[in-house]
Amino acid sequence: MMAILVDENTEVLVQGITGREAQIRVRLMKEYGTKVVAGVTPGRGGRTVEGVPVYNTVQEAREHHPNISVSSVFVPARVAKTAAFEAIDAGIPVVTLHPERVPQQDMLEVIAYAHRGQARVIGPNTIGLISPGKCLVGMIGGRADLARQFFNPGPVGVVSRSGGNTTTLAYYLNRVGLGQSTAIGMGGDAFVGTTLIDLLTKFERDDETQMVAFFGEIGTSVEEDAAEFIKSGGFTKPFVGYISGRYARSDVRFGHAGAIVSRGRGTAQGKVQALREAGAHIVDHFGEIGPVAKEVLAECGRSGG
Repeated sequence: MMAILVDENTEVLVQGITGREAQIRVRLMKEYGTKVVAGVTPGRGGRTVEGVPVYNTVQEAREHHPNISVSSVFVPARVAKTAAFEAIDAGIPVVTLHPERVPQQDMLEVIAYAHRGQARVIGPNTIGLISPGKCLVGMIGGRADLARQFFNPGPVGVVSRSGGNTTTLAYYLNRVGLGQSTAIGMGGDAFVGTTLIDLLTKFERDDETQMVAFFGEIGTSVEEDAAEFIKSGGFTKPFVGYISGRYARSDVRFGHAGAIVSRGRGTAQGKVQALREAGAHIVDHFGEIGPVAKEVLAECGRSGG
């Protein structure tokens, strides 16, 4: 099986590695089998965390480990922009931003900087991503044994705006015998570095991904934009999804910073309608997504095996 963004050869750097949460996540990644080769905490160079060497700067880490292709960032939200800029400047192609409550202006600057540096930033507020049996980045699955239980290799690309529901979505797919090529938590903020369209573009090019399953929610135009992209032929594989928040009141935030219906835009009903008009298969109840995915694959002549 192929994968997008990460595979069994991926070498990972952890920024903020000496922090308490980062240490827990390093243990998870290493136990899963991810190649965590270096960490960075300014002023803590020369130490080790879980057997991983710590450097003072990303550039220094990259000089010692030139094959690093992902930086997993666990730093306070107020310095997330600085950390992301440092990773992009060092030429790291994929940066996962895990902190919550990154200021929106900071994130807009990170998105612009990443585009100029041709880097792929995932998040902020992302649970991470996993290519089952190959590589886990971030905190997805919570524990290595649970990650192995909840995510299995297979033909379905998984994308979720909600961290926890990335795992739930994979669980529903596993129940009908459908594993995942790569599962990604996009992050629940209003502005994220990697959009659904970006990920659909990658999955479209991945020969082993036969369909995409998606967990969406109210707020922003993520789903409507993706619907236009599908309608225009940018993504041609089957798309199944569930949109949460259909009972949310206008101008009340629904869990995530990006999940808010404002001035009548970003409603669950509007998103469902746009995606269905584009030919996507949107279920009314989350638990239906597995059976519908299996049925759609069978109808398309894709075995799912």
